[in-house]
Amino acid sequence: MTTKTLIVLSRPGCVQCNATYRALDKKNLTYSVQDALTDENRAITARFNIKTAPVVLVMQGGEILEAWGGFRPDRIGAYAADPEAAHAGEESLAA
Repeated sequence: MTTKTLIVLSRPGCVQCNATYRALDKKNLTYSVQDALTDENRAITARFNIKTAPVVLVMQGGEILEAWGGFRPDRIGAYAADPEAAHAGEESLAA
């Protein structure tokens, strides 16, 4: 089984994005940052109907398991507590 990874789709000057980075760093979580405004990433945000930056993607094996928008310390905390668990949420794809 491959390890889960986090990708943060970010916009320039985004206050919630910066808060998300700080929360992820505080929990010592590894993540990568991508431009939310690329065509591919806009398609992802449209697919999940997320309209608030940042968009955090929980990935595993090239598949999106979860996605959420905005600064969500609750979701970050749940992921940090158990990064291998599937976390329930409105944008969760895991069953």
